[in-house]
This record gives sequence, C-alpha cells and structure tokens, in this order.
Amino acid sequence: MSLLDRILAPLGYERRSIDPSWSAVGANVGFPVALSARAAENLSAVLACSSAIASALSSIPALIYRRQGGQRIEAENHPLTQLTRSGWNEGMTWPEGMEHLVASTLLTGNGLAEIMRGPNGALTGLRFIPWQWVTVSELRSGRLAYDVSDGKGRSWRLLQGEVIHLRDRTDDGLIGRSRLSRASRTVESVSAAAEFASQFLQNGAQPSGVIKSPTPLSPDQFAMLREQFNSRYSGAKNAGKTLVLDAGLEWAAAQISPEDAELLETRKFGVEEICRLFQVPPPLVQDYSHNTFTNSETAGRWFAMFCLTPWARKIEAEFARSVFPTGGPFEMEMDLSGFLRGDPATRWNAHAIALANGVLDPDEVRQVEGWNPRAVPNV
Repeated sequence: MSLLDRILAPLGYERRSIDPSWSAVGANVGFPVALSARAAENLSAVLACSSAIASALSSIPALIYRRQGGQRIEAENHPLTQLTRSGWNEGMTWPEGMEHLVASTLLTGNGLAEIMRGPNGALTGLRFIPWQWVTVSELRSGRLAYDVSDGKGRSWRLLQGEVIHLRDRTDDGLIGRSRLSRASRTVESVSAAAEFASQFLQNGAQPSGVIKSPTPLSPDQFAMLREQFNSRYSGAKNAGKTLVLDAGLEWAAAQISPEDAELLETRKFGVEEICRLFQVPPPLVQDYSHNTFTNSETAGRWFAMFCLTPWARKIEAEFARSVFPTGGPFEMEMDLSGFLRGDPATRWNAHAIALANGVLDPDEVRQVEGWNPRAVPNV
C-alpha cells in the first residue's frame, strides 16, 4: 500500500484505479447455474412470477418522509420525491426503473442502479445497470467496487455508496445468489419438460415409429429413406398426411405409454414448483388447477403479506443505506395499501373502522383516496 493510501484509508477514501491485489467476487462463482436469466424467462412460469412481483412493486407508491420531533412529515421537496414523480432519468419512469431493478434481482440475485448526483452532491437521478455488465471486486476496506462495461467500449468503476445494490439472499454477505441457481435441479426439470413438450409438438404430437424392410438397406438407401421420411411426414406441419411406402416397407407405430401421456400434468406440476421458488400464489400466474372461491379471494392478500412485504422492506433498507445520509432524518416507505385500490369493499370497510374509532377524520380519509378536503360551507 502506498503512503497516500495509508494516509487516506482511515478517512474512508478509496482509489478507483484497479489494483490486482483486490479480490474479485462474482454472483455465481462456484454455484450450479441451471439457466441464464434470459433463458429462464423462456419458461412461462418464471417469466410470470418475476413479472408479477416486479410489476406489483413498481406500481406501489414510494413516499419520502422526514422525521421531526417524533412525527413523520412527507418530504415534498426531497430530490427522491421528485424522482418518484418525474422518473429515474429522462428515459426511464419510476415504475420502469423499479421493475427493471426488481426483475434483475429475482432472476440473477442482484439488481444494480447508479446514483447520479450533481456538483453539490444532490441526487439528480438513477440509472439502471444490467447485472451482466458488472464485475465486482472487494476492496481492502471490505467495501465493494463495481466495474461496469456496457459492451460498447465504455467502462467505468463505481464504488459502494454510489450505487443501489438490491440483493436476494447471499452466501457470502456480499453478492446475491439467484433462486434459479439455488434450485437448479428443479429449474432444469421444468426446462426439460418444456423442451420435451416442444419437440413432441414439432413431431406432430405423435409418437415415433419403426420402418421395417424385408431386405437389408445400403447406407445410401438408409440415409435417403430417413431424409425423405423426416421431410415429408415429421413435424407439426405434416401432421395427418397419408403415409405411402413401397418396395415392401412397412410402418409400425410405437405405442405411447400412459406415463408418457402425462406430459400436461408434469408441466402443471412444474408451474407449482416455480411458484414455490418465488413465493407467488399459483392463481396469480393463471394456474387455477387448485382454485376455489375462498383461496382465490385470499391469494392477493397472501401475495402482499408474504411475498411483496419482504421485498418492499429490502428496497426501503437499501435506499436508506445508499441514498440517504447516515443518521439523517429521511426514510422511504413503500405504501402497500395501494393494493386495496382494486378491492373497494375492503378499503372502505377499513376507512369505516378508522372513522368509528377516531383513528382518521373524514378529511384524512378523503386525502387517502386522493381527494381534496371537503370545503367548509360559508355560515
């Protein structure tokens, strides 16, 4: 370590130049990876679950409060409040940015966004960074450095404190590990079932068979017969064509077993398995196989309580750590009550209880509903 480094390190300063002695850490070093994030999204259940969580969290109002004298006051003029209204930056709205951040975390274990600040240090915007662009290094101080390369020849380094790093559960306390890699066997099985179904349909949804010849075939005859048969009679586009054989050739269809015919049930079970990984109730991804009036009514509430609430708390904690000054009076709250907008009966029953017990007054209820206070009549 140089003299300058020894002087500045106790003050919290860190060099941006790359030092070979710094250790590199990665999202999936030593981890079994079933599929890449992009490939996993080809599985409809993975795409549906990640989209349900990401789009739900991106639609939740994010409120910025300042604690003052034991009270919380909404910080209307805070820069982050402006971003929740105007967007992360000129090209990305707040819902789009949050959806990208959460979806990346669900599929790769990590979501990253650069915190952009003005010359005076004030927050001016956020920039989403795809995780595949990032290489992470651990500095001597134990903090992380993020080397970003966008594939267009541009590279830059960001230090911890200059990024929002949302993580799924980690194994080392530094880098999140995706649920797809933790349950790689499950994901591989679901992917194999989907691939089998695709190939089965490409073959016209028919089992294969055997062509019998009364005489031995030469290698050239064998290759020609296979090529002609596959081009004329295999695949979904050739389904139902009449098979014509000559030269004494006979066709014997292979019998499909009852076990092999359970393809549909296998794929349904795969949907349930993926829902378990992401903690999403199956009805929310259009799996109604075990649906009843009672459990469909509570699926949304269960989703909000056991899936969205933990993620919302993670987002709040990460913004508190990365965006707001340490020990400052500001905090962000993800307002999950917004989910009740689609359930007016439950929402207004809650308002009635609050009014009856003096928790809220009518004008406060009107404010919650987005209405102006009732005008005071002239006396």
